[in-house]
Amino acid sequence: MECAAAKPSNTPSNISDIVSRFARVCKFMSIGVFTAENQCSDGGKKVAFLGEETSSDLSAEAERDNEKIHLVDEGSVGCECGHLEICKLFDTVSTVKLAYIKLQEAHIPYDPDKIVAADEVVVSQLETLCAIKRAFKEKQLREVNSVSACLALLLAEIQVQERLLEKLKSEVKTKEAKVVNLHRELEDLKLENKRLSEEFKKRGMECIKTVNVSSFEEIVKAVSKATHDFAKPLIALMKVSGWDLDHAANAIENKVVYAKRSHKKYAFEAYIARRMFHGFSSQSCDTERIMTLDDPINVLIEDPQSEFAKFCRKKYLLLIHPWMETSFFGNTDHRTFVTNGLHPYTPFYRAFVRMARWVWILQGTCGATIPKVEIFYVDRGSEFSGSYMECVEELKDDAFMVSRGDKRFKVEFMILPGFRIGDTLIRSQVYLSKVRSSNVA
Repeated sequence: MECAAAKPSNTPSNISDIVSRFARVCKFMSIGVFTAENQCSDGGKKVAFLGEETSSDLSAEAERDNEKIHLVDEGSVGCECGHLEICKLFDTVSTVKLAYIKLQEAHIPYDPDKIVAADEVVVSQLETLCAIKRAFKEKQLREVNSVSACLALLLAEIQVQERLLEKLKSEVKTKEAKVVNLHRELEDLKLENKRLSEEFKKRGMECIKTVNVSSFEEIVKAVSKATHDFAKPLIALMKVSGWDLDHAANAIENKVVYAKRSHKKYAFEAYIARRMFHGFSSQSCDTERIMTLDDPINVLIEDPQSEFAKFCRKKYLLLIHPWMETSFFGNTDHRTFVTNGLHPYTPFYRAFVRMARWVWILQGTCGATIPKVEIFYVDRGSEFSGSYMECVEELKDDAFMVSRGDKRFKVEFMILPGFRIGDTLIRSQVYLSKVRSSNVA
C-alpha cells in the first residue's frame, strides 16, 4: 500500500491549509484509525501514520478528554448551564472527533471528495462549538449584568437608607438639644415660680380672696333670712305635735318681756342661730358650687362625706334633739340616717340644709376675708347701743321704740351675732325691751 502521508511539497495546498487550520482551532489529539500494517518509509525513514494506539496512549487521551469535559462541566454548572446545553456540547465534541477521523481516513487512499465533505462537517461542528461558546459567554454576561444591576440597586438603596439614617441622627440631635433647652427652661420656671411664691406669701393680701364689706353684709342678711325661714316649719311641727310654744319659748329665754305674743318666734330663731354658730370658726372652704345650687341637698347626696356634709351632720345632731324628732315624726329615722353618714331627702331636712348652707358660706367667707373677721356676741341685759346692735324689724316700726326723753332699752336676748372687719362693724341682731324707770341710774 502506498503511503498516504507524502512530503509537504507533494500534498495539495488546499488540503494542507485545511489540516493546519483545523489543527490550530481544534487541537484535539488523534485517536488513530489505521492498523500496524499501514506503514511507509520516506527517504529510508519509517513514518507511522496513525497506527493502532496502545492502551497507555488511549488512557492518557481519555484522561485529557475527561479533564476537558470535567472543566466544561464545572464551568457549566458554575454558570448554571442547563442540562440540554451540556448534552449538546458533548454531542458536538463527539461529532467533531468523528469528523476528524473521517478526514484522516480520506487521505488514505486519497479521496478529495471525502476530504471536502469531512472538512465541511468539521467546520460546521466547529461553528456549532463557537455558537455554544458565544451563547455561554452571553449568558455569563447577562448574569453578570443582572448581578451588577442588583448590586447597583442594593447599593443605591443602601445609600438612600444611609442618607435617611444620617437625617434621623441629625433630627435626634436637634430634638435632644431642644429637650435640653426645655429642661433648662423648666428649671428656670421652677426657680421663678418659687421666687414668686415666696413674694406672694410675703405680700399676703395678694394670695387671699378679699370680700368687700357690702358683700359680707349681704351674706349676713342671707343667714338671718335662712334662719327665719327654717324657724317657720320648726314652729309648725311643734304646733302640730302639741307643744306648748309659750313654755318652749320660756325654756329658751326665761322671763322675757315680749311686745307681742307673736314675737316669741324670735326666741326660736335665737335658739337656731345659737346652735348653728356654736364652735364657729373662720376657715376657708369651697363655697362656689354650693352658692350656685337652688337645692344644696344634691351636693350631700352626690358626696355624703364632703366637708359640707360633715358640717350638716354635726349641726343637725346638735340642733334637733331626739325627743324633738320623735315628737315630730314618731321616730328618729332622720337622726339614724344622718348618724350613719346619709342625708334623708325629706322636706324638713332639705329646709335645714338650705339654712345650713348660708352658715357654711358665711364661715368660709370669714376665712377668706382680709382683714380678719372677728365675731362678737351681746349678753342679755346689756344696754342697747345702735353702734353695734340693731333690733328686729318688727320692733323698729313699733311705737315703743320711739325715743322720748329718758327712755332706754335693754337686750332681752341676741338673735344673731355681730362681726367686725377691721374698723367696720356689722351689727348684731337683738330683741329689746324697755328699761323700767326704777332701774335707771
